[in-house]
Amino acid sequence: MTTLAELKSRMRLPVIGAPLFLISGPELVIAQCKAGIVGSFPSLNARPIEMLDQWLTQIKTELEDYDAAHPDAPSAPYAVNLIVHKSNTRLAEDVALCVKHKVPLIICSLGARVEVYEAIHSYGGMVLHDVINQTFAHKAIDKGADGLITVATGAGGHAGVQSPFALVAETRTWFDGPIALSGSIGTGGAVLAAQAMGADFGYIGSPFIATEEARAMDGYKQAIVDGAADDIVYTNLFTGVHGNYLKPSVVAAGLDPNNLPESDPSAMNFGSGGNTDAKAWKDIWGCGQGIGAVTSLGPVQKMVDRLAAEYAAAKASIG
Repeated sequence: MTTLAELKSRMRLPVIGAPLFLISGPELVIAQCKAGIVGSFPSLNARPIEMLDQWLTQIKTELEDYDAAHPDAPSAPYAVNLIVHKSNTRLAEDVALCVKHKVPLIICSLGARVEVYEAIHSYGGMVLHDVINQTFAHKAIDKGADGLITVATGAGGHAGVQSPFALVAETRTWFDGPIALSGSIGTGGAVLAAQAMGADFGYIGSPFIATEEARAMDGYKQAIVDGAADDIVYTNLFTGVHGNYLKPSVVAAGLDPNNLPESDPSAMNFGSGGNTDAKAWKDIWGCGQGIGAVTSLGPVQKMVDRLAAEYAAAKASIG
């Protein structure tokens, strides 16, 4: 089975690129892995199901070719995000393809399922489960997850409300396995801070939207560059679950970001629908509070180089 030490040994920087709904594709994942961080994508980005098989083949083939040409600096592992919620009618097929391709790292969201964990463990894969509090963290580990992604306040998409200091510290009182911290991480210094708090990895999503390899529209990418923490609104209107979104996209949908109604949680929709005419993720752009560090568009390699330089400088500054 993949171990934490093995995972870290293949990484230039302790960073996992978060899966971005509708935005992460093979191009982004491959670029992230070649740059030395874990690249990931939601399985549901590959539609129809046959496309998931094609994407996994492409990622494996290109990374194997890269590793053969760069034996002294091989690529980092890649990951697939599985939505375990009951609304995902494709889950069994997605899991079967992950098993077929022996995906090294699986990120589970919105539900903990023993049978999913067992399937990934059958070939030695590792499972990280994202959680927003201790209740969900205990459920995931009790059911067999190998590690946790602690989603703190300020994270993009369906974020929690707890401080990263509290969330990681409380998790570390009972869990000594792999932890990635998500929530407003946009600099190398923030990655080091995550480690200082007790996490093994920084979990970064929103900044990678503003990269050449991301499958986001130009306006979305530019909004990341132009935006800052004050441009983020936290609401459950669009999917039934609270999440963080870019205010400009809310305004463009004809809504007042300062006066959004509450939604009925029973109307949860994690795809391209939602509880308004504006479609979550497509029209209403998910985003975390850490985008103030993003000042220009560019390739993934350039962003990872910046993060690595900042990480090294932060370590040097504290001796």
